[in-house]
Amino acid sequence: MRKIDRRNMLRNSLGLSGALLGGISYEHQALVAQLVDRSDYDKVKEPVQGLQRGKFGKYEVSRLIIGGNLISGSAHAGELVYQSALMTHYFSTEKILETWALAERNGINTTLMRADPHIMAHYQKFTRERGGKLQWIAQSAPEQGDPGDNAKRARDNGAIAMYLHGGVSDGLVKQGKVEQIAQALEGIRKAGLMAGIGAHLLATSQACERAKLDPDFYMVTVNQVNYYCSPAADTAEFMKTIKKPWIGFKALGAGRVLPPEGFRHAFQRGADFIAVGMFDWQVRDDTAHVQEMLAKGIERERAWA
Repeated sequence: MRKIDRRNMLRNSLGLSGALLGGISYEHQALVAQLVDRSDYDKVKEPVQGLQRGKFGKYEVSRLIIGGNLISGSAHAGELVYQSALMTHYFSTEKILETWALAERNGINTTLMRADPHIMAHYQKFTRERGGKLQWIAQSAPEQGDPGDNAKRARDNGAIAMYLHGGVSDGLVKQGKVEQIAQALEGIRKAGLMAGIGAHLLATSQACERAKLDPDFYMVTVNQVNYYCSPAADTAEFMKTIKKPWIGFKALGAGRVLPPEGFRHAFQRGADFIAVGMFDWQVRDDTAHVQEMLAKGIERERAWA
């Protein structure tokens, strides 16, 4: 009798074929992959070596930045009402510190997170009690009041930069209040931080350039599924004219795109860095994807920062 291993048995029992897998969504393919092959679970992998970095003002920042949405419980997940509660329960204090430590071990040297008391307290614990070295780029937190005052608190807690929240920037441009974005940049700079502008809409970045606001960097969404972003080709064409560092975010369309595809797409469209929210079990593989693809070379028209 031919020996059937566990993987083949599961595949056969599920009645799966290549043709069937090709006709279902990425979400269902991922689910099936986990049912069929769990051999990678709990496998200890060597940390990634040589993750590339780029210039960010006077700083050097890893091309892959670990984002903070998951840690803050603000992960996008369509209509799933339990998502934020799930994230906040999963990311206990110890899990947050563990995840940041894994990021550092794999060459990530920068995190991007909200400038709120929850994040500041954990960042202090990580740097002062655990000896962590991650640099922090802060996102302004609208509920914390004036961006300038928010920037001072972020500075006092170790941030190197702050950008105006993309939703706030988009809203101000729609309302014709670009001057308020200029005021926010001024307040952030007075706090001694690099000052950036976040945007989900191409019109926001275009309006800020027309107004000659001159931010130190841009934080702009880019993905191939048009999730909370303008068409990627249009964004890429405009951003070719911008010499400031560009941090791309939502590169995976909030889980709608596989990491290798989403990362490559963002870099090809011109992003200098990508900020990606990651679970602890994703950190090493996501970092490996970025390191390997950049080592082989990325075809892009925009010069790297």
